[in-house]
Amino acid sequence: MKIKLLPALAAAFALAGCISFGAEPPASLLTLSADATIGAGTSRTVGPGQAITVLPPRVPAALATNRVPVQADGTNIAYVKDAQWVDQPNRLFRALLSETIAAKTGRVVMDFRQFSFDPGVRIGGELLNFGVDGEAMEAIVTYDATRTVPGSDGIEKQRFEARIPVTEVKAGPVGVALNAAANKVAADVAAWIGG
Repeated sequence: MKIKLLPALAAAFALAGCISFGAEPPASLLTLSADATIGAGTSRTVGPGQAITVLPPRVPAALATNRVPVQADGTNIAYVKDAQWVDQPNRLFRALLSETIAAKTGRVVMDFRQFSFDPGVRIGGELLNFGVDGEAMEAIVTYDATRTVPGSDGIEKQRFEARIPVTEVKAGPVGVALNAAANKVAADVAAWIGG
């Protein structure tokens, strides 16, 4: 019995060296952190239609990944080596935007999964850029925001953009610059919404 089992184990170990369950993860993952946050224990109450619901922004194909794009020129996109987001950029940006709006406006911001309770003012849109402009050496965040107010048939739309210089196209500097650009855009959107 033991003699028959040894060849089977040897074959299994040899095969295990050939199988890969995905690429090696980078040493660390990038995330966003909001400059403006709500303190622990903060309580807020709003009337019907006064809450804000932030929806995840739509993204172009280049941003529908956890990698960080670099616009090398007008027609070529590459990705920053060893730079990977902890989640998709549109979800990270939505969380940062929600926290910033709540902190800066004093209003209740609900998660989009609570939409059916009372969506109030809805903030949506498209995250057009969330990467690096390789020619200008800048991190760039461009967000086309839409605002829908309860009881109104109209939709307001405004473009927000922030560019932050990048010293080198590596995971660390790019992550810091994109975090700063995302916070600038989020602060501008919060000012647009108002308190």
